[in-house]
Amino acid sequence: MDRQRVVDLGEFGDDFRRDPHPVYALLRERGPVHRVRTPGIDRGQETWLVVGYGEARAALADPRLAKDISKIGTTFLDEELIGKNLLVADPPQHTRLRSLVTRAFTARRMERLRPRIQRITDDLLDEMIPRGRADLIDALAYPLPITVICELLGVPDMDRAEFRKMSTEVVAPTSTQTEYDAVVRLAEYLTELIEDKRCAGPTDLLSDLIRTTAEDGDRLSARELRGMAYLLLIAGHETTVNLIGNGVLALLTHPDQLAALRADMSLLDGAVEEMLRYEGPVETATFRYAAEPLEIAGTAIGQGESVMIGLTAAQRDGDRYADPDRFDIRRDTRGHLAFGHGIHYCLGAPLARIEGRAAVGTLLTRAPALALDNAPGEWLPGMLMRGVRTLPVRW
Repeated sequence: MDRQRVVDLGEFGDDFRRDPHPVYALLRERGPVHRVRTPGIDRGQETWLVVGYGEARAALADPRLAKDISKIGTTFLDEELIGKNLLVADPPQHTRLRSLVTRAFTARRMERLRPRIQRITDDLLDEMIPRGRADLIDALAYPLPITVICELLGVPDMDRAEFRKMSTEVVAPTSTQTEYDAVVRLAEYLTELIEDKRCAGPTDLLSDLIRTTAEDGDRLSARELRGMAYLLLIAGHETTVNLIGNGVLALLTHPDQLAALRADMSLLDGAVEEMLRYEGPVETATFRYAAEPLEIAGTAIGQGESVMIGLTAAQRDGDRYADPDRFDIRRDTRGHLAFGHGIHYCLGAPLARIEGRAAVGTLLTRAPALALDNAPGEWLPGMLMRGVRTLPVRW
């Protein structure tokens, strides 16, 4: 491919933020890998973008594409200020960190949360339903996962509105300065929280991570603890907010599918998987870097060059999913990439699924006349997260 031909995604303006799918479809017609210039606050940054399903799945599991940016002589802002986490580590460090974390973050522990998740969902809807209309993001999609992850980690009640601003600024920054300020405040908060738990010793996930020891006596360092707490707290709710918001929006804009689900709630599990495929919460995976020269679908990637893997783009690849722009809750969605693939597959996928099913299923049961009350709010900036800031609904 001609390396001089760069697609400037910023030239598509706000249309690309609102609906990137036509752009991704156009790129896929030309090939599975493109040199692009990113939009938003990173405008002007050039990177490789993978848009084909098969190529994206392979790239997600390719060990030649490193997550540890120190291999090319630099570091990420959050890694500098907070510490190493799974998203910016490669084997053997990633293997070690994930092994220590999975000792505490078990599927059994997630399953035990199911009744509590249902109770939180019911309580939120008890407050929301009598009002007749609401912003679904504020009323359910945000408070459910943030309450769950805070209780799981043992994070005390805090100013949820302030935390939401900080968290959203980290994953969908509006400027480099506000992103920096948000990371600094989160680093300070997590440092104090971990120190408090070292003294108190309660039985929550973060306390378990502090005490977790491998057979050889290995433990997480203070910076690693802070990095893991940061990742679990941010990733543990931001993605689920968008899973719920995007999923309900898809249902409300596809009345035939909404009616089918209402008529047969046994379709709920499949519906959530189609929500993840059709408009998943993560638009592109976090950057990878070529640890050595390589080729993706015949395109030469130079050592040290960055690669973005388009999850949103790959999920609409017609070579993998027939009629990919059709929202179909009965579709066979096996192999979707909403939670990634390979060693970086999302640790919290089981928890996100439990929360998504509880939120959507209970909402549809308790609000049988649910409908859009107005146009959704603006879509989040940047290319990391895919979600709307507000979702006005009535019932």
